[in-house]
Amino acid sequence: MSEKLSTIKTDRRLLKRRQFRRANLLSENFDTHLQGIIHEWLKTLTALGFILVPLFFILDYFTLPKDILPRIGTYRVISTLVLLVQFFVIRQSRPGKLSYFHGHFVSINVAGIISLMIIDIGGFNSGYYAGLNLVIIAVNLLLPWNAIHSAINCTMVISMYIVFNIWAGPDFHYHILFNNLFFLFATVVIAVSINYVRHRLVRQEFFLLIELKETRDALWSEMELAKRIQTALLPDKKKIEGYEIAAAMSPAKEVGGDYYDVIETPKGEKWITIGDVAGHGVDSGLIMMMAQTSILSTINNGSGASPSEILKKVNGVLRENLARLGSDHYMTMMAIRFDKTEMTVAGKHQDIVVYRSAFNRTEHIETSGTWLGITDDIDKYIEDTAVRIDKDDLVLLFTDGITETMNDKGEMFGQDRLENALHQFADLPVIKILEKIMSEVNAFQKEQFDDMTLLVIRKGS
Repeated sequence: MSEKLSTIKTDRRLLKRRQFRRANLLSENFDTHLQGIIHEWLKTLTALGFILVPLFFILDYFTLPKDILPRIGTYRVISTLVLLVQFFVIRQSRPGKLSYFHGHFVSINVAGIISLMIIDIGGFNSGYYAGLNLVIIAVNLLLPWNAIHSAINCTMVISMYIVFNIWAGPDFHYHILFNNLFFLFATVVIAVSINYVRHRLVRQEFFLLIELKETRDALWSEMELAKRIQTALLPDKKKIEGYEIAAAMSPAKEVGGDYYDVIETPKGEKWITIGDVAGHGVDSGLIMMMAQTSILSTINNGSGASPSEILKKVNGVLRENLARLGSDHYMTMMAIRFDKTEMTVAGKHQDIVVYRSAFNRTEHIETSGTWLGITDDIDKYIEDTAVRIDKDDLVLLFTDGITETMNDKGEMFGQDRLENALHQFADLPVIKILEKIMSEVNAFQKEQFDDMTLLVIRKGS
């Protein structure tokens, strides 16, 4: 018992350490993220500075005594040049802790020259201190730093105003200073409060984005796992007795709704099945895997059964599972049993394209019946059709993603192109035929919107 308690305590300590390290890492990442935002906004801030600082000289010209305009102009030129240099330094540098310094330096520069100008204009008796309000608002509302940086920045601005004018300004009445400081501190309170809220929102947004990214990564991991499971369930058989087979499936999304299987039972029965669940994505992939499991089990346990009998049993299983899921999906399905001289087909799916080697021509066999998962009773809709297959004949099976793929003109690839491709490449090995046809389809399509499956089967001797 004591060993278990000790193990639990150790696990808790390890968990707390991991949580602490993760919190520190996220905090460091947020600091880097925030420095990047501040650095970008500094470009805007300094640009506004070197535009507006000289522009306000127009106001000076019409409101200030002419004898002090040269000195005021000198202040503005110096401040503008400093802002220009700072702008280019920021553009050439990378975000970091120095980004905070740049923000404070903008305030020192502009608030400093305004404070010097106030000395010449009348000190605390002048209403020119309103320019400091603009500095406080511009710097602290453009830069989303925390409330502490905002308060420090505002304190520097007001301190320069007070120190410069007490040290070198003209005589004043304290009630005027009190009045001016009242409005300055009111601006400070507003700026710090807004920055506090904005900084929290930026921080909250950052952590929500991290959480979203982690959730997305976890989802992609699950999707990748589902894709691997689906791929692992695909048959690896390249040949069944008397037939060569090449097959390819390309899902439109990570998990597809197309299905095919190549089955050779212990008793030597040879089957190929192909189907397509309506839609594509995770739910269609799940139904596809249900169908695959059901068909494999039914064929292996139903020796001597016809394709129509297999599909009827599978339909019953699918109907029950879809009802449990509350899903209205359905799927096309075709089951083919291969014998020595013929194939027996049942189920509604795309046409079967057959290349007759002896006559060097292609033909297509229409499938009939109904979709699986639509209704419980499909007995009257499903029947078996026997098709003769001779040596070197080719059978082409496919899903609608092949024939319905579109080019940039809105034209479908179509069954005619598919038959022509089969006829053109019929002399090649089945794997080469498959590669050539898939290459033509991929070259034709503008973008893949549906799952694509293709099987090429050649009758041997």
